[in-house]
Amino acid sequence: MTDSTAEAGRTIDLEIGDVAHGGVFVARHQGRVVFVPDALPGERVRVRITDTSKSSFWRAEALEVLDASPHRRAHIWRQADISVAPEQRPGGADFGHIALEHQRELKLRVLRDALQRFGGIADPVATIAPAGTPGGAESTDGTGWRTRVSLHVDADGNVGPYAARSHRVIPVDDLPLATAAVERAAIDLRTGEPGRIDLVQPADGRVRVLPRPEAPRAGSGRRRSVSTRPARSPEVVIERVGSREFRVDAGGFWQVHRLAAETLAGTVADALRGLGSQVEWGADAWHLDLYGGVGLFAATMGDVGGAAARVTTVESDARATEHAGENLAEWVGARAETARVDRWLARVEAEASAAERERLSRGVVLLDPPRAGAGRAVVESVAGLGPAAVVYVACDPVALARDLATFRAAGYEASVVHALDLFPHSHHVEAVATLTRPSGDVRLTT
Repeated sequence: MTDSTAEAGRTIDLEIGDVAHGGVFVARHQGRVVFVPDALPGERVRVRITDTSKSSFWRAEALEVLDASPHRRAHIWRQADISVAPEQRPGGADFGHIALEHQRELKLRVLRDALQRFGGIADPVATIAPAGTPGGAESTDGTGWRTRVSLHVDADGNVGPYAARSHRVIPVDDLPLATAAVERAAIDLRTGEPGRIDLVQPADGRVRVLPRPEAPRAGSGRRRSVSTRPARSPEVVIERVGSREFRVDAGGFWQVHRLAAETLAGTVADALRGLGSQVEWGADAWHLDLYGGVGLFAATMGDVGGAAARVTTVESDARATEHAGENLAEWVGARAETARVDRWLARVEAEASAAERERLSRGVVLLDPPRAGAGRAVVESVAGLGPAAVVYVACDPVALARDLATFRAAGYEASVVHALDLFPHSHHVEAVATLTRPSGDVRLTT
């Protein structure tokens, strides 16, 4: 091994191996792992070593492609191309230099690897599908899908995305992943107060521009890094999934891809129907929608289960819970509760009656946790309630795999996992896993 301090800033040539989790690729230099973005398996690239702080691996930035992969394309976002200096490449499209179909192959490779290494699943079989609904399909080049974009404003008033892997604002002249209306509104922003600006295009098509200025620190004259909410009541907008409408704050959480909510709802509905007689939908069963937001998946459960379905959705954001109560008003058995999921589950474990536990054992628990996953405590609590099935919606393969390993230890097996490419030209991939108590081989399908 060479001295790491001396290596920082050095330019070297590397042979790129496989893809790794997080949108980077693996190379080796004198026996040490080096993670490189903007590359492809099989390529030879010239890189600059940027981070040697870890003994187990280094990081580098790609400067030039010496031998290109047949899957390399001109970057979908011109300003993020490898021909641009690394410090000037905007983030958010880390697979934009890769042919779209090959992007999906790489995402599946990462998902399979995570399920094997962290989930303990020996031989998962996988396919992947783009976003698609009866009323729409993904664009042929995977652009124009973002209905929500966050830009940043630096101390000089410059507006733009962050440079990749940094907090430095990069002004840009296009946003190819955004819808045309969001892109136009974003490019028209010339300056602003330091902080963040969110652009949101709900179902009515009109773009909302939501400044999130940073607040000054008390007594210091400096600004906090955490943005504040607007003082006035947030605007409520309508989102549509099929014929159903959902109320949501303009700045609240909703899927960013124009087709994602309907694609996910359809995938979850198929998973629920696929459970057949393993799950009961009458009033004697109790179903849970955890991390439920404004009730998208609770409504899906209601659509599958019918008017008598008893569904409780749990969400820590009080505004989202308020909207969920309104969005689910047509179901007599629906209830929206504001609580942290781990604390709510602990209370149910401690206080549920024998009759309530029996109802839970006939029902489904749906989880849609944040990127970090549900975590061991929540998974063990869910398993401890003994539902007939679990449907897990995940946006991070490693977090999903770790939680599946905890479920497996509690006797639940993933019978099917659906992989969905809802973030074209980025490394992110969505997955929907269905778990039941009987053992069986795991298969990942569209």
